[in-house]
Amino acid sequence: MNEILSVVRLGQRGDGIAEAPGGDVFVPYALPGETVRAVRDGDRGQIVEIITPADSRIAAICPLFTRCGGCAAQHMSEGLYREWKRRQVVTALSRAGVEAPVAEIVDAHGAGRRRVTFHARREGLGMLVGFMAARSHDLIAVPACPVLAPGLARAPAAAQLLANRLGGSNKPLDIQLTASEAGLDVDIRGHGPAGDKLRLSLTEAAERLDLARLSMHGEIIVERRPPQQRMGKAMVAPAAGGFLQATAEGEEMIAGLVLAALPKAKRVADLFAGCGPFSFRLAQRAQVHAVESDKAAILALTRGAGMTQGLKPIATEIRDLFRRPLLEHELNAFDAVVLDPPRAGAEAQVRRLAGSKAGTVAYVSCDVGSFARDAAILIAGGYALEGVTPIDQFRYSAHIELVGVFRRPKK
Repeated sequence: MNEILSVVRLGQRGDGIAEAPGGDVFVPYALPGETVRAVRDGDRGQIVEIITPADSRIAAICPLFTRCGGCAAQHMSEGLYREWKRRQVVTALSRAGVEAPVAEIVDAHGAGRRRVTFHARREGLGMLVGFMAARSHDLIAVPACPVLAPGLARAPAAAQLLANRLGGSNKPLDIQLTASEAGLDVDIRGHGPAGDKLRLSLTEAAERLDLARLSMHGEIIVERRPPQQRMGKAMVAPAAGGFLQATAEGEEMIAGLVLAALPKAKRVADLFAGCGPFSFRLAQRAQVHAVESDKAAILALTRGAGMTQGLKPIATEIRDLFRRPLLEHELNAFDAVVLDPPRAGAEAQVRRLAGSKAGTVAYVSCDVGSFARDAAILIAGGYALEGVTPIDQFRYSAHIELVGVFRRPKK
């Protein structure tokens, strides 16, 4: 049944929220101040008609917006969009009882996203390749995506050709493509081990597509050129299928905030270091101890350090910081600690940090909820949260990153 709903605010995922008898109704793509006619199903609504549009509504830049699930906010004006994203950080901190200045959001989109994952599955006689449809497990074909960096312009066609080569297995695939200085770096997941015949076919496809590297589940099928990324003074070829910040601009801005927080540090622990985006920049002025559980990432870091002149020593350690966090006496050897954990945060490590003497902690987070939880632990351990800077490198999505700087008061 259709209902007339008045939208009063935005939710965390970008849905418009209308207050109605029986509770809030979440209406995708509706904006505060709008009156909409919607089909309601419990606490969800689907727009049938926008009766009164908001002044903050703008035209989307992509014809697939609202059909494709990749973007949530192309219809928001710049002011509303920035306010919505910053508010996510403010709200998460408030719910955790954490008080700190929250800066204005930093736009880190730059040239666009340099990595993307296409999904592929068999439909009928062929392979359908694309993104998940909005609020669905269905796939929608995406011939081009306006939020991708120019280096990924060929990504949809490359993903389609590779999916066609692998379609005989009838398995759903994830095809991750990353733009590098040497061309496309591709890692395929979901197929399982490749036999000799398939390896030969994929090698031929890599030649045809002029890929820098092609791997399956992190195992290299063929590397025609090292898919290098610039990290400070270093050129690094990340592990096949390994983590990389979404945009080059985002990595530069996050690293800049981290370095600015540690102007006088002489010994720094870089925890969850990955392949070294912070380690290499920190090592231009400080000794670095880089800790990461992924052996391939540490190998990439070590290789990059060996080929880069003018850096202070970078020591590396393979260690699962969830199961074996650095202990207080280990942390006490460092002036500062950098944390860049995955979405789950770093609770085990943060509890050890709270009991340490490390003077400064620069915490890079991709999840405001886990950051707020960990921030409360550090504050209870005597740190002061100096400030939080939200960083937007996933334009038009609900995703937000941040850098928080914690310091122990000087005695």
